[in-house]
This record gives sequence, structure tokens and C-alpha cells, in this order.
Amino acid sequence: MTWIAIAVGGALGSVARHGVNHLAHAQFLTMRFPLGIVIVNVSGCFVIGLLAGLLASDRIALPVHWREFVFVGLLGGFTTFSTFGLDTFTLARTGAMAYALLNVAAQVIVGLLAVWIGYHIGVAGR
Repeated sequence: MTWIAIAVGGALGSVARHGVNHLAHAQFLTMRFPLGIVIVNVSGCFVIGLLAGLLASDRIALPVHWREFVFVGLLGGFTTFSTFGLDTFTLARTGAMAYALLNVAAQVIVGLLAVWIGYHIGVAGR
């Protein structure tokens, strides 16, 4: 049941991400800046932070399969950046600042480097 919940949530999150990106692009057609993805990532970070805070303060309760549906599926399909944000925040909040900084460096710097390398390998065959 967990896998189905994650799959359905992921599908809904992906469709929502595409919808937000499409609406932002339609509204700001002349803008080269990826505003839609910024909206997706920031709103996803807000929602995952809000839900984590509500759960941590016992203001809401979610069964495990609903947590997986929302956190892994829905928000994961909408934006994995929200998970990155929550993981980094949790590391910093629990005193593991070095790991928080390592997470940022690994995800952002190494991730961008991986895009660059992958791109250049992809175009090398032309």
C-alpha cells in the first residue's frame, strides 16, 4: 500500500509542478528567469516546513502511509528541493552544521557540476 500511495502522490505532485510552471510561463512569457520552478521550490519548501512543524508540535497527526503519500509522493513529485531543504534544516537544527553545509555543497555545487559534465558528454558526440 505504501508504494501505491507514493506513486499516486508522485503523479499528482508532478502534474501540479507542471501546472504551476505552465501558468507562470503563460503569465510571464517574456521572462527568461525560471520563475515557475522558483515558485514550485519555494512553495514546496514552505509546505514541507509547515507540515514538519505541525507534526513535531503534535498539532496534527498523520498515519505513516499518509506521511509517505504527502512527503515522499506529493511533495517529492512536486519538488525534491523541499526534501533537500528539510534535510538541511533538520541537520542544522540538531547541531550537525558541518553535515548541513556538506549537504548544501554536495547537492548544489556537485549537482551543478554533474549537470555540466553530463551536458558536455551529451554534446561531445555531435
